[in-house]
Amino acid sequence: QVQLVESGGGLVQPGGSLRLSCAASGSIFSIYVMGWYRQAPGKQRELVATITSGGRTNVADSVRGRFTISRDNAKNTVYLQMNSLKPEDTAVYYCNAEGTGRGFEKFASWAQGTQVTVSI
Repeated sequence: QVQLVESGGGLVQPGGSLRLSCAASGSIFSIYVMGWYRQAPGKQRELVATITSGGRTNVADSVRGRFTISRDNAKNTVYLQMNSLKPEDTAVYYCNAEGTGRGFEKFASWAQGTQVTVSI
């Protein structure tokens, strides 16, 4: 079983910055992709950004140029640096990881979510 623990959410003014972190632990052999998704009230969960173990990224158009995803493979940790935040970035942000466990079983895990609120 793989657990994901997030940190770094909170309240920030428009134009401000936040950095989210998500660490994976448990029965991990390898993690192919880690990523961030978000869900605003009344909306469906949407992709924010993903990154593979090789460093290939996929970033949503709505945040490209403002958000940066990075990853420390040795620590099984993914980061999301969010700059120039806008009120429309307000949402619960969820970390996701997909990979293979030590028993070579596939896994796809989600963190509990962290609230990001952009407001005056």
